[in-house]
Amino acid sequence: MTLWQQILIIIAGSAALAAALIPCVMPLLRRYALARPNARSSHKQPTPQGGGAVIVLVVMLVFFGLGFLQFEGWITGVMSYYSTLLIAAGVMALIGAVDDIRPLPAVVRLILQTLLVTWVVATAPADWRLVPEVPMLLERAFCIFAGVWFVNLVNFMDGVDLMTVAEGVPVGAALAFAACVGLLSLNGGIVAAALCGGLIGFALYNRHPAKLFLGDVGSLPIGLMLAALLFELAARTSIVAALLLPMYFLVDATGTVVLRWRAGENLFEAHRRHAYQNAVDGGWGVSSVIVWVLGLNLVLVMLACVATLASLLEIRWLLGLTLAQGIATTLYVSRRFRAALR
Repeated sequence: MTLWQQILIIIAGSAALAAALIPCVMPLLRRYALARPNARSSHKQPTPQGGGAVIVLVVMLVFFGLGFLQFEGWITGVMSYYSTLLIAAGVMALIGAVDDIRPLPAVVRLILQTLLVTWVVATAPADWRLVPEVPMLLERAFCIFAGVWFVNLVNFMDGVDLMTVAEGVPVGAALAFAACVGLLSLNGGIVAAALCGGLIGFALYNRHPAKLFLGDVGSLPIGLMLAALLFELAARTSIVAALLLPMYFLVDATGTVVLRWRAGENLFEAHRRHAYQNAVDGGWGVSSVIVWVLGLNLVLVMLACVATLASLLEIRWLLGLTLAQGIATTLYVSRRFRAALR
């Protein structure tokens, strides 16, 4: 069996496992984790949240299960980094679960997230460097800051049905198959494939109108896992490719924070200022928004592939061109979304 086939089996198996486990926990979530409409939400009726806990559990079961079985020698090289990642993701899921039931102060959440991201970054191999000319300590500090921001922006962007699925499935699949051609470690490939599959299984319950939401118990650790995977891709293969894959989430979330800061708004208050929320509030159907986001992400995956090739061949002008194209395409979609309210 080829590596490509094994990755496909992990994706399919993780999807089936998540789809089977969710009905088992649904009664518990209906009782203890009901999301009621607020200033940020798009739903009108109380809906269970916490489905992301199943995704995190699936990724942990697959990764550590394959490690225990020593499946075809897959678990090699950077086992410590990804083992730490999944333990930290589990702790972050517990923090998110508490926050879903009884909201924690923003400062407490931020401190706990920073500690967990710092723990993960500290276990990264020493030869994972983004810019070798920059002192290691300074670079790692930047990685911690970027990791904490990415964890939160995934949480911010999880505001309509299937949004995190439309982002996480293409990115996860791209990273999983990057492992097949040696651009990512096999450990990273397993995590990415299991995450991709788990999101596919979750999508059956999150499609519009959603019967289940991720909740902070899911969006925060998913953000952590994606950030850790993108860090490896940036350090080992291409910084540009690692920026292109999550470009829509980066542009929408960061742009929204800037817009709210310039307007003098309280950045810690719930809101509906994201570009995709503007589109929904302006009359776009949720499904239409998701189709646009998914289509954009497929374009970004293709551009990331070109950027990776340009990095390997050291074609700098092509790297710059793909990054510019990715930014331009993402800004075009974001502006179309925001124009819906004008």
